[in-house]
Amino acid sequence: MPDEETTTLSPAPAARTEPLEAPADAGRVPSWTRWLVPLALVLAAVNLRPAITSLGSLMKEVTGGLHMSGGIAGVLTSVPAFCFAVFGIMAPRLARRFGPGAVVFAGMAAITAGLLLRPFAGGTVTFLAASALALMGIAVSNVLMPVIVKRYFPDRVGSMTGLYSMALAAGTSLAAVTTVPLTDALGGSWRQGLGIWALLAVVAVAVWIPLTRDRSGSAGPALSAKEEAAPALRITRSGTAWALACFFGLQATGAYITMGWMPTIFRDAGVSAGTAGLLLSITMVMGVPLGFVIPWLVNRLRSQGPIVVALGSCGLAGYAGLYLAPAAGAWVWALLLGISNCAFPLALTMISKRSRTGAGVVRLSAFAQCVGYLLSIPGPLLVGVLHDRSGGWDLPIALMAGLMVPQIVVGILAGRDRTIEDEAGARR
Repeated sequence: MPDEETTTLSPAPAARTEPLEAPADAGRVPSWTRWLVPLALVLAAVNLRPAITSLGSLMKEVTGGLHMSGGIAGVLTSVPAFCFAVFGIMAPRLARRFGPGAVVFAGMAAITAGLLLRPFAGGTVTFLAASALALMGIAVSNVLMPVIVKRYFPDRVGSMTGLYSMALAAGTSLAAVTTVPLTDALGGSWRQGLGIWALLAVVAVAVWIPLTRDRSGSAGPALSAKEEAAPALRITRSGTAWALACFFGLQATGAYITMGWMPTIFRDAGVSAGTAGLLLSITMVMGVPLGFVIPWLVNRLRSQGPIVVALGSCGLAGYAGLYLAPAAGAWVWALLLGISNCAFPLALTMISKRSRTGAGVVRLSAFAQCVGYLLSIPGPLLVGVLHDRSGGWDLPIALMAGLMVPQIVVGILAGRDRTIEDEAGARR
């Protein structure tokens, strides 16, 4: 659970929503950050998933090469959620201490180091440690992305969230579709196929260097005087915050099960390794167009419940098809699950919409993502155990489909037109 410092927030004025006030030193922000920050956001987002989806494409080779059981492989697919929960909670405190630019820069450096070290792992423990290093960098960057958008672009939250959501989906699908061909081109070793993605992370590290000078403790301008002076409230008093955390956790469960296990499901159904990777890329690439469309819709609907239901219905249909005819309708199921996985940009945009202030977004982002990722840890692990015990995919797929129902319910609750400040204030 987040500690007291993470779970308290500053309320907005009760009468009306007020924009963030520009601090006195806002004019000293260099003009070049106007184009550098979007570029940095895109490059960071592109690097937030290849460490995971590249592994999913080569899961059979990695588990075979390191002699992992199905249960241990399930642990491996649960490591992302665990790292996101444990290290993501540290992001707001680190941002206040060092500045968000420096924290994301460090995150990109950790991703690079982890991806460089992973190919040299001689056993499961070393491989997990290198993966955890990369995932630690992903975790802190994950939490700070909505914060950076809210601070630098308070009047363009939807469009900027859409931009980095599209970049995240592009990086995810790129790793899924090209990892197997790259591995073959590099000699067929899974070690080279995983390590090649460190080159992409190096580019992001270079672009984030100038932004390490931002030491304001927020992602851009400092908090307004009203935010700093307002009394603290506990975010745990907000039902919307809990609903959003549960929604985030359930969508993350589905996403990491998909990224970790879907290529293996298709390969066990008779699909080739290259095609299975391509199918995963189809699922991930749906986030490119929908990653922009969904935030745009969020800003135009008072309640996001209809979007939640539409995405959940696609997920249920995709899992049903995966259960009944995994190979025959593989392209359709991959497409439907890709639409369903766009609950991620929806959750990110709702984080920005469910708070009136920059301070609230910082704490809600940390709370929803950290609690959500904690909730998602058992899912991928349980899929591996069920597959290991049953020898097939019927039970794991039934579990995935069953989790879509509570995801729809809590998503509707999280999508109601209200803010965490209003709810927490009502219970003071």
